[in-house]
Amino acid sequence: MSRSDTDPMTTTTTTHDTTRIDDLRIAAVRALVSPAVLLEEMPASEAIEDLVEHSRQAIGDVLQGRADRLVAVVGPCSIHDHDAAIAYARRLKALADELAPELLVVMRVYFEKPRTTVGWKGYINDPRLDGSFRINEGLRRARELLLEVSAMGLPAGTEFLDLLSPQYLSDLIAWGAIGARTTESQSHRQLASGLSCPVGFKNGTDGGVQVAADAVLAAQAPHSFMGMTKMGVAAIFETRGNADAHIILRGGKTPNYDAAHVEAACTVLRKAGLREQVMVDCSHANSAKQHRRQVDVARDIASQIAGGERRITGVMVESHLHEGRQDLVPGQPLTAGVSITDACIGWHDTEPLLRGLAQAVRERRAAGARP
Repeated sequence: MSRSDTDPMTTTTTTHDTTRIDDLRIAAVRALVSPAVLLEEMPASEAIEDLVEHSRQAIGDVLQGRADRLVAVVGPCSIHDHDAAIAYARRLKALADELAPELLVVMRVYFEKPRTTVGWKGYINDPRLDGSFRINEGLRRARELLLEVSAMGLPAGTEFLDLLSPQYLSDLIAWGAIGARTTESQSHRQLASGLSCPVGFKNGTDGGVQVAADAVLAAQAPHSFMGMTKMGVAAIFETRGNADAHIILRGGKTPNYDAAHVEAACTVLRKAGLREQVMVDCSHANSAKQHRRQVDVARDIASQIAGGERRITGVMVESHLHEGRQDLVPGQPLTAGVSITDACIGWHDTEPLLRGLAQAVRERRAAGARP
């Protein structure tokens, strides 16, 4: 930044140098494509718009208690390979259609990854996986993948981590999440209050549910805050509030998916005047970061649902074509269909897991129909 002063007697222009106090740690500044340009280049078809609209409404119906189904957000921990993601989406779509009466399946399509210290931050930040940080390319690749998945008729869900990226992608998102590290962030709560899709807030990393309940209350309220328009211009946004905000149990110091923890979470919600409903993340602390334990968590949830539990409205599962994870090593080829972030269960475990949840919904309905 600079300030120019003109001496009226000499007409000499001097520039005030601020480089000693401003941008001292900025190595470079590069142009960012505006959301409007990207959306014009890669528009959503009418069929995709219909899918997103109807999927959001259907998820809202489950959250509001108007539909006796279970929302299942299933897919890779993170996206790093377009072709593998599409291959996964094709398998998921076929199963989603079969189980549609019981499950509302949303593909997990995560492009941004929070890091405890440093590491690969996701497909948008570094799409070439080489530290080149071609963010404009990452935004285009992310939108391309969402368009292709949506064109199959499969709704997509993602985590909103960066506060600007929603302007590039949120029109294609049926369901969104705010992660455990950002649930307490006022900026993310404000963002959620203006997003057009249902949004789930994860409990804190320590397992505390109150912070997520507070986030839901905040997201349901209107807010005014600064942001960027689709034209790439700074503006003040005034939101209406998001009635489809909800909490996600992801565990903490101990798992919190069992019946006692569901009851405890619903007690917190009840005291806050919120709907008693939870989504359960089968991964993260609920599986103690052991990916195969997601199967056990889902089995416990299915048992609760089959027993008549209606306050569990959804599940999250980290799943890929093949189980496990792999390291991103420069110069070393990656195995297709294996995660490079958190370990996932493979498709051979995912299919029976989803079938078990669908069966649990059927059993709950049958029990409710008995005189």
